[in-house]
Amino acid sequence: MKRLKFTKMVGSGNDFIVIAGKPSGNLSRLAKLLCDRKFGIGADGLLLLDKCKNADLSMRIFNADGSEAQMCGNGARCAAFFSGRPKARLRSAAGVINTEVYGSQVKIQITNPKDIKLDIPLKVNGRRIKVNFINTGVPHVVIFVSGIDGIDLKHIGYSIRSHQMFSPRGTNVNFVEEKEKNLIRIRTYERGVEDETLACGTGSTAAALIFALKNNLDNLIKVQTQSGEILKVYFQKEDGEFRKVWLEGSAKIVYKGECYV
Repeated sequence: MKRLKFTKMVGSGNDFIVIAGKPSGNLSRLAKLLCDRKFGIGADGLLLLDKCKNADLSMRIFNADGSEAQMCGNGARCAAFFSGRPKARLRSAAGVINTEVYGSQVKIQITNPKDIKLDIPLKVNGRRIKVNFINTGVPHVVIFVSGIDGIDLKHIGYSIRSHQMFSPRGTNVNFVEEKEKNLIRIRTYERGVEDETLACGTGSTAAALIFALKNNLDNLIKVQTQSGEILKVYFQKEDGEFRKVWLEGSAKIVYKGECYV
């Protein structure tokens, strides 16, 4: 048995196990073990942080099912808070991003979104619906609904997540309801967690940008997550493309400890 030091962090309801350095062994297996909420520490994901060239910090993200993700918005905000730097450059598999920390509030600059597609016809569970797609570091489907609390999120979310159109890697799925002109509410089925999470940073960003595009809005969209916290998404829109996209919300350290693996 080996002792492993860790920090438990939460970003707007997304919880993470943070480890500084490079643990030895099978990292996918380690993530599944540590993220298990019954036999491990319990978390949506595992963040591995280390020093690197051409950035202040590198971040690898492993989902609770052991799969590695290219990017995680709330995870990146936790990593920025953990670094202790007011401003930093953070490297993930999706690219290098800028981060800013103001007390418990953390802003990260999302890599430029790509692959935007609106009103894609999709047959799901025998029904034909229209969905929207955008990649904000990882792939996201965005669906606008009314009565968001009544959505069978886990069943429908999994059906879309595993749809052949998004194979072989699948997609995250966001159900979105308009609350006010610049405020939306979101519920997210996260690929890799394979369930609903209390918040998803890249999903909130995806939903905000698609909402802005469809409603010809600029600069700022607020996103109410399932945790109750409102994330802020700032952006510039030029000719249907988004630039200077920032995500802002809270991050905090919950506790530190040692585990045996």
